[in-house]
Amino acid sequence: MTAEELRARVLHLDHDVLILDKPAGLLVHPGPRGQGSLGDFLPGLWFEMARPPALAHRLDRDTSGCLVLGRHQKALKKLGRLFARGLVGKTYWAVVRGYPPAGRGRVDLPLLKVLPETGGWRIRPDPAGLPAVTEYRVLGAGAGMSWLELNPLTGRTHQLRIHCASLGTPILGDPFYGGEGEGENGPLRLLARSVTLPLHVGMPPISAVAPPPAHMRDDLAACGYL
Repeated sequence: MTAEELRARVLHLDHDVLILDKPAGLLVHPGPRGQGSLGDFLPGLWFEMARPPALAHRLDRDTSGCLVLGRHQKALKKLGRLFARGLVGKTYWAVVRGYPPAGRGRVDLPLLKVLPETGGWRIRPDPAGLPAVTEYRVLGAGAGMSWLELNPLTGRTHQLRIHCASLGTPILGDPFYGGEGEGENGPLRLLARSVTLPLHVGMPPISAVAPPPAHMRDDLAACGYL
């Protein structure tokens, strides 16, 4: 990935907001081992502003799609309030193994971050955890897979991965919650498909839609996506 390639992935740009189609595999923050991250490319995303944009939220490294950045401090504060109040519309697409118990539904499963003795951290379902709610809808199915639309009503780490797994339909390519050997089945099939930002009172919301990445297209086609 080069700065020029990342510039070509801008989905929306105005004075306040930049929405980027983040590629899977790109960290939004530097990793513990000094891995490269989005920050390495921000100087190439100034677009004539006085300073580079900054993250308004985050996506997991393995998730592709709509990532929102604020282009100045005032915009960042407004975006922060929208995300904190749950006013940002977020829609994800996932390709999962198997079929959920119903064509649409709601998962209400609190999540807790734990630190195992073996080191690192993990998220697990736990009644003592933070509230986590996801609505889902089946958009298509085929070849032992389902194509789901996911609407997270909260924004917990690994929420969609765990909630899909709790339905008995882990996301394909999930190395943590997908079941034994699932991480060997290619990149994570999770896309931040669209985002809607009611940033300005009395004006239409800002919105963007990310195209399916190459690693999801064959599976989506098998589930009926044209």
